[in-house]
Amino acid sequence: MWHSFRSDFARKLNRRLLVRSLHPIITAQPQPPTVITTLPITADLIGAFPAIRWVYYCVDDFTVWPGYDGETMQRMERDLVANVDTIICASATLQEQMRKLGRDSHLLTHGVDLGFWQHPTIPVSNPFWQNLEPPYILFWGVIDKRMDTRFLQVLSKQLDSGTIVLVGPQEDPDPAIFTIPRVVVRPRVSFDQLPSLAATASVLIMPYADIPATQAMQPLKLKEYLAAGKPTVVRDLPATRPWAEAADVATTPNQFADLVLTRLKTELPEAQAIAREKLSHESWPEKARQFVEYIEAK
Repeated sequence: MWHSFRSDFARKLNRRLLVRSLHPIITAQPQPPTVITTLPITADLIGAFPAIRWVYYCVDDFTVWPGYDGETMQRMERDLVANVDTIICASATLQEQMRKLGRDSHLLTHGVDLGFWQHPTIPVSNPFWQNLEPPYILFWGVIDKRMDTRFLQVLSKQLDSGTIVLVGPQEDPDPAIFTIPRVVVRPRVSFDQLPSLAATASVLIMPYADIPATQAMQPLKLKEYLAAGKPTVVRDLPATRPWAEAADVATTPNQFADLVLTRLKTELPEAQAIAREKLSHESWPEKARQFVEYIEAK
């Protein structure tokens, strides 16, 4: 693709490039496909080749995503939403955005593989934890401007021991994160190593900022954290509130730090462990069944 969709010329060029790549694949199929897209930048492809139906699987609000051209994404999402046959949203917040664009949608939150998270099979290499003081307070995911630096700073100041470990790719994060005492940033590890990481950690955290991008997201890691069976402290956001009985939800940096320190001492409360039993209804096979049902609905 060309690196921009901002101008009419760029959109037409990208449409031509994408159609040239996709058309041979699609026309080689025994019948027209159902096309599922998760990105607004595919708006200009509708009608470019035969398809049974177009589905917009809206998993994030890319119009406010850090580093994205929000104005262009907003314009293209409006065009996409107006022309697809079906819309499936990962959160109620995203559903509300679709309503503002004049469309109804299906709600399908993310799932989790309980067995994968509860029974680690691939150990993390020893050098990963080398020279890091336990206990470990762990985050995994994209490290970017959605992180609330203040939450990490306050937590760091209140720790007498231990290490805050942030694991994952970096996408233009706040540089101040790298100057916070007791905060260590590690590169991404393979997905199958994450359960072992979680098993070694004492507390799992989601120190997100309360901004439009996080208000709309449905982070996969939330249910992964809960399934791993470890104390979990998260920022109060639309995606975390339905799980408030299964984790600790904080609204301020001081509250966040206090909850982490408490869980370092008390581990997972029985009430939270019981509340996590509803994860058994959140399996990926069940989500896949619902997804197909929504796609095939007339």
